[in-house]
Amino acid sequence: MAPRGLSADEKRIKLLEIFHETKDFYQLKELEKLGPKLKGIVSQSVKEVLQSLVDDGLVQGDKIVFWSFPSHQGAVIQGRVDNAKEMKISQQTQLLEIQQSIEREKSTRIESESRTAAIAKLQYMKKELAKLDEELTAYGACDPVKLEETRRAITLGKEAAMRWTENYSALLPHFLRHSMASIEDVRKYLEIDEEYEDIY
Repeated sequence: MAPRGLSADEKRIKLLEIFHETKDFYQLKELEKLGPKLKGIVSQSVKEVLQSLVDDGLVQGDKIVFWSFPSHQGAVIQGRVDNAKEMKISQQTQLLEIQQSIEREKSTRIESESRTAAIAKLQYMKKELAKLDEELTAYGACDPVKLEETRRAITLGKEAAMRWTENYSALLPHFLRHSMASIEDVRKYLEIDEEYEDIY
C-alpha cells in the first residue's frame, strides 16, 4: 500500500513547526528545501501552504523573507479569542434589550375583547386592501394616476413638437437666404415630406 500524503492542515502545521522549532528567518527557496527534508512536505506545495499561513496571519514576511515565532501565534490567537468574546457580550446585551422590549410591549397590550376585535378588524382591512390593490392593478390603464401621467406625457410631447416646428419654420427662410440650396433639397435632406404642416 502506497504511503498517504499529508493533508493541507497537516502541511500547515508542519511548516509552522519549522519556524517555531528553529526560531529563524527563511526565504521561500530555503523552505522548499527544508519542507521535504525535515517534515515530508512536497516542495511544490510549500509556496501555497506558506501563502495560506501568511493570509491567516500565522506567518509574517515581506516578499523575500518569512518568519513566525510561537509568541506571535499566541498573540494572534488571543486577539481572535478576545474579539470573539467582545462580540458575544455585545450580541448578548443586544438580545437582552430586545427581549426586555418585547416583554414591555406585551405588558402594555393586555388581552381584552376590544383589543381582540381591533386586531381582527385590522387583519380584515389588510385583506381588503390587498384585494383592492389587485383590482386596481387589473384596471391598469384606467388608473387615475396612470391617466394623469399619460396626459402629462401627451402635453409635453405636443409642446416639444410645437417648439421644433417653430424652430424649423424660423430657420428655414434664414437658411435658404444664406445658402444656394432649394427648399426641396433641404426638405429631402431633413427627411421632411410634402405632408408636413405647422402645428399651431
